Amino acid sequence: MKIDVEAFNVLQVLVEEGSFAKASEKLHKAQSAVSYQVKKLEQHLGVELFNREQYRAELTPEGRVILAEGQRLLQHLSNIEHLASRFSEGWEPKLELVIDGALPMEPIMTALKRMSENNVPTKVQLNMEFLGGVQHRFEQDKADLMLVKDYIAAPYFSATTLPTVTSLLVCSTQHALANKSNVSLSELQQHVELTIEDSSPTKQRDELQFGGDKVFYLSGFIMKKNALLKGLGFGWMPEFLISELIETQQLAIVDFVGGHRFRFTPQLVSTLERPLGRAGQLFTDLILEEFALFDSKQHQSTVV
Repeated sequence: MKIDVEAFNVLQVLVEEGSFAKASEKLHKAQSAVSYQVKKLEQHLGVELFNREQYRAELTPEGRVILAEGQRLLQHLSNIEHLASRFSEGWEPKLELVIDGALPMEPIMTALKRMSENNVPTKVQLNMEFLGGVQHRFEQDKADLMLVKDYIAAPYFSATTLPTVTSLLVCSTQHALANKSNVSLSELQQHVELTIEDSSPTKQRDELQFGGDKVFYLSGFIMKKNALLKGLGFGWMPEFLISELIETQQLAIVDFVGGHRFRFTPQLVSTLERPLGRAGQLFTDLILEEFALFDSKQHQSTVV
């Protein structure tokens, strides 16, 4: 015999009202029906839930534990019903995002925060990759969206342009390159280049590398920033991550003859094979708004 979940609601009302008579009135049931429902639950569990020697309906110690668990069960069922209702309104159960670590996280986190404030029922999974690893993860996991620096286009991809991101070629102010002017390619290649490792299985070389033999591959921009500050080498860094370090003269721009500034236009990409649901569409709108605001702030405090 399966447990009648409604019986836990009856127990709750009995405790609140203090008697079977008042509980039956509150539940709009006959008192005999309430008594039968409680008795049936007791028989099924093999535990006496109420102390019937008392005038007021009072739970036994075992009954209090059973009721507490029953209340949790009722809450879980209520949550399921709520989620089902929201999903029927077009909210997808899960939204998976793959993000290039070269992009600013502030607008992404703000967009996610705004989603949570709207009580969106969708479970959001955010994965960070680098270079070719972004598209590889997007396709392998059949994710819903990727925020990517660069990708191989396909007819079934739908892309929206995000504001341009600027990268600067920098080194520590204590590094030998910090005080050099008109640095040539051959001079650069004499020093250790710090770069981010492609997180895809194929490990493609970053097109921005300078081709020297001395290369340190790092697994993320936080590690790369720390390596730069230690004076281990030089490398490209997103401007939004290092603007304060340049202002405080902890990092310096390398005066490379080929240019010390690189701009790229990231894309927000979905696939027509997996159309976005309500949460995906909301996140897309919020991302566009937050990246526009972030870009505006960056322009107001441009360092170089």
